[in-house]
Amino acid sequence: MTQVVIIGAGPTGLTLAMLLAKSGIAVKLIEASRSFRRIFRGEALMPSGLAAIEQMGLSDVVSNIPHRAIDAWEFYIENRPIFRVNEPMESVGQPCTLISQPAFLEAVLEKANKRENFEFMQGTAVRDLLRQNDRVSGVRLSDGQEIAADLVIGADGRNSIVRQQAQLELVQAAQSFDILWFKLPTSPAWQAENVFYSVLRGQEAFGVLQGSEGNLQVGWSFDRNSSVDWQKVDWAEKLAAAAPDWLASHFRAQKEAIERPLLLSIVVGRCPQWHVPGLLLLGDAAHPMSPIRAQGINMALRDVIVATNHLVTALQQPANVAAIDLALAQIQAEREPEIIEIQRLQQAEVGQAELMHNYPILRHAVSRLAPVIGSRIRKSWLDRQLQLRQGFTPVDLKI
Repeated sequence: MTQVVIIGAGPTGLTLAMLLAKSGIAVKLIEASRSFRRIFRGEALMPSGLAAIEQMGLSDVVSNIPHRAIDAWEFYIENRPIFRVNEPMESVGQPCTLISQPAFLEAVLEKANKRENFEFMQGTAVRDLLRQNDRVSGVRLSDGQEIAADLVIGADGRNSIVRQQAQLELVQAAQSFDILWFKLPTSPAWQAENVFYSVLRGQEAFGVLQGSEGNLQVGWSFDRNSSVDWQKVDWAEKLAAAAPDWLASHFRAQKEAIERPLLLSIVVGRCPQWHVPGLLLLGDAAHPMSPIRAQGINMALRDVIVATNHLVTALQQPANVAAIDLALAQIQAEREPEIIEIQRLQQAEVGQAELMHNYPILRHAVSRLAPVIGSRIRKSWLDRQLQLRQGFTPVDLKI
């Protein structure tokens, strides 16, 4: 019997598989996709995520794959700069760093493959969970193959099949927008420094930065209640009309090179319970995060460290299912308070944006009075970001 079956070879599943295998636990990692390359994968590692990477012994991986630090954050309202914050913020911790997630996953897989007790199965999806005596006892794959396990871990993202099969409830938070994601060639404006620009003009809002592999990436806030057919929009002109003048000219110049946008349907929420006997959810499978300030991958990596601390001890005890199930409850109890607080802060960030979006008079006043009130707005924003970046609870790898 395989000791642990992990479903999903994203950052959560792969790093957990590597750490468990390193500790002598037999692990089988199952991934439905045949490639780590996707149109969209989160890239941003905050100081909390970078600290987790360091504890896992993966800092060398980040150094050797395409990566790019963010140098500053700058905000525009109604075509006027409001404030700027340089990285690292308040000289605390490391700067937010963008990594090529496919390259990161490939490198972690290479390390995991060196362990004889690790097996990677790619290109086959999970269809069902196996159960024995009211306990999850393994998985059935889409090809009919059955794999028995002492523990099944769902790390298969916000639309988790494992969560659905385990009938674990996801309580979703209200969400008024989705994201349209674009890529296009970079601009000379990003050669000297990589600034994340956040732009609000009229009813339109987007963020733009230079990604880890050198192209520009744009996240456009798309109102779910909009009657606009986004697939028929002239996006070069739409982006240009909302952008500051210097950026608008670049969008128009790259009209033919802007890739067709990808609609990212945002799911935000939290499972009241992350586990049933024999099964645990981690990362976005347990608590899908808002895209605001890029917390998903960072919280997932911190989940992995806490899970490793508890699971290695429990799994090293021979056939002790009670110890395993107790560890599952301890993992949720340790991680849940931070997740609740991070999601609260993300919602506060969304609330600020919606306030500006819904009240044109407020937008106009802020843009006109920026020289006077910009420093106060900057401080309010910075206070929230410092909390979001560092995490709320100590997370230390103890194995």
